[in-house]
Amino acid sequence: MKITPISESAMVCTLSPPASLEQQRQLWAFASRLQSDKNIVEVIVGMNNLTVFTDFITDFASLIQRLEQCWQTLEVNQFQGHHIDIPVMYGGEFGQDLYDVAKYHQTTAQHIVEMHSAPIYTVYMIGFQPGFPYLGGLPESLHTPRRATPRTEVPAGSVGIGGAQTGIYPFSSPGGWQLIGHTKQALFDKNQEQPTLLQAGDTVRFVVEGIEL
Repeated sequence: MKITPISESAMVCTLSPPASLEQQRQLWAFASRLQSDKNIVEVIVGMNNLTVFTDFITDFASLIQRLEQCWQTLEVNQFQGHHIDIPVMYGGEFGQDLYDVAKYHQTTAQHIVEMHSAPIYTVYMIGFQPGFPYLGGLPESLHTPRRATPRTEVPAGSVGIGGAQTGIYPFSSPGGWQLIGHTKQALFDKNQEQPTLLQAGDTVRFVVEGIEL
């Protein structure tokens, strides 16, 4: 793990790429342990990294040593979050990149849908938007570059592929992922005690509602 100060009150802890479920589990356990430290204000888990926010740091060397010792003695449990099935309508107006993705992989739209809906995905982290899940487990045969020109508006509920990951946009926003479908499942509800539908460690399966040509 590489530990780097990024401000007078924060340090980022980075693991060697590529990101993997095993490494994300280590980061979840690391975050859980650090959150019990009274001198640490907040811990945010990212993709293959973790940021530690604390009070104003006057002794970086001492904090780095504490973090290293914590990491070296870390015990990782096999945390299992909740599982949720998310219905998706593939293609059509809200999945307008489906056929471009099929063309990129030299296959059919039907095959793309079959491959995308087959795995059980794991939520590696929540980021970009409140409730936006970065899902690990996308088959390598579906890894697809982001769009060369991002859209100025991606509709809420859009299901997309960005590089080696897939995810769902909880809110309308600009975005550059390849859009292959759409879900009506809400991913964020401010009226709930736990407003985000998904948390790091949860698992997701996409259920095919249909394919719009």
